[in-house]
Amino acid sequence: MPLGPMKTKKQKRAGMKTVMDEFKSGSLHSGSKSGPKVKSRKQAIAIGLSQTGQSKRGKPKKMAKAKKPRGNPAKTMSTENFEKTYGDEPLA
Repeated sequence: MPLGPMKTKKQKRAGMKTVMDEFKSGSLHSGSKSGPKVKSRKQAIAIGLSQTGQSKRGKPKKMAKAKKPRGNPAKTMSTENFEKTYGDEPLA
């Protein structure tokens, strides 16, 4: 059973209790109701953490990629770097 957004610690604990109760009674499914029943306690805990939003806690933030210069390299590079990279040959 999907749970709604939970903000307080009390709500998250109640959500975990709901999921674990479903697991203990044998009615917890992985994915949707038509999915297979969960048999592993570890998998039930993972589903509970995911549904209550606690699984996001320890993930590191993504680092931004370095931007590549766009456009004509002759305009974006300094004259010295352009000559080192391309030499004296003209751009087509």
